[in-house]
Amino acid sequence: MRSTLVIGLATVLLAHPLPAQEWPQFRGPDGQGHTEAAGLPLTWSETENIRWKCEIPGQGWSSPVVSGSQVWMTTATEEGKSLRVLSVDLATGKIRNNVEVFHIQVPLKKHPMNSYADPSPVVEGERLYVHFGTNGTACLSTQTAAVLWKRDDIKHDHYWGPGSSPVLWGDKLIIPWDGKDAQFVLAFNKQTGETAWKTPRSSIDGKPPKVPAGFCTGLTLNVKGVDQIVIPGPYRAAAYNPNDGKELWWVDYLGFSETARPVYGNGLLYFTTGNGRPTLMAVRPEGTGDLTETGVVWKTNKQVPTIPSPVLVGNRLYVVQDDSGMAYCLDALTGSDVWRENIGGKYCASLLSAPGRIYFFDRDGTTTVLQTGDTFKILAQNKLDNGCMASAAVAGNALILRTKTHLYRIEK
Repeated sequence: MRSTLVIGLATVLLAHPLPAQEWPQFRGPDGQGHTEAAGLPLTWSETENIRWKCEIPGQGWSSPVVSGSQVWMTTATEEGKSLRVLSVDLATGKIRNNVEVFHIQVPLKKHPMNSYADPSPVVEGERLYVHFGTNGTACLSTQTAAVLWKRDDIKHDHYWGPGSSPVLWGDKLIIPWDGKDAQFVLAFNKQTGETAWKTPRSSIDGKPPKVPAGFCTGLTLNVKGVDQIVIPGPYRAAAYNPNDGKELWWVDYLGFSETARPVYGNGLLYFTTGNGRPTLMAVRPEGTGDLTETGVVWKTNKQVPTIPSPVLVGNRLYVVQDDSGMAYCLDALTGSDVWRENIGGKYCASLLSAPGRIYFFDRDGTTTVLQTGDTFKILAQNKLDNGCMASAAVAGNALILRTKTHLYRIEK
């Protein structure tokens, strides 16, 4: 399931591209599952194109992030009582750091599909930020793995466990908290851990959501000079000013337990609405107030995923449905089908785009690689011993894959 940095960064990325080894957040530098690495492997197995394979202690579905010579992720041991940060040496696959950040006497309940270490870290320079929902949020040194600050005072009922990954914006670390008892978005000061702002989720007709749960990770944008972070939540997607938390606009729908991260391009924001009545929609994220009638450009209810995030390549949107294995390509401007084919498998991991290819990682260990474009073509199908709940990272021309039990560096 899932995990973040973003647009104070976006303008910086254009002028100063991140080094090829950097994959600083859930879904990469732009938070949308894109890599320009042209040399990623097309085929692999347990005996082919595996540079190293590292067994990961405990259980966690957080996606790995890469910075410099280290791969970072979170995990939970002792049946969720010990919440930990791991780093693995990018060159050798050896565990370099294994640090307990929080110890929980009585772990809260979680969904069987969730883990106690679901949210993905975000790394920036010499600091790593990790989030375990109500169990705590912390900042660690990437040089020593020492804890620089942590907060465990924000108590919250996640209903089925935490899922939203943190997002960095300027001097703030922004996280949505959509749970059973309350729904709000909170920004920490990334240097000190102090609360910078907290904004309650607005409600429909002044009433709390019927199923008050959400697991989405926000996406930061700059649209016509307006900074915003967009975070779909139960029954409403809303955009906030990342500097002060002021709500800018919203779109209402029937849906809850959102997990997929939005993507943006062509002047449109694309997101799914979660369970209930899963809908994929394209919204023009401009203006203020209620955009439910005026901002929605197109929407579809046909085989919409609730967990894996789509990927946008030009004016083509690639999607896979969680449980049916139905993959499809849509015209991103109109929402009409380009192709729709069943590739098999069940999916939690988000899609990855590389030049000429889209990678689909299923929960049983099969990765299907499709050709980018208007013609459906399978380029390869690759099998590992265990499947992916986490989304992939990229380091140079290597895929960094976390399965349910191991971390792999896959490279030609």
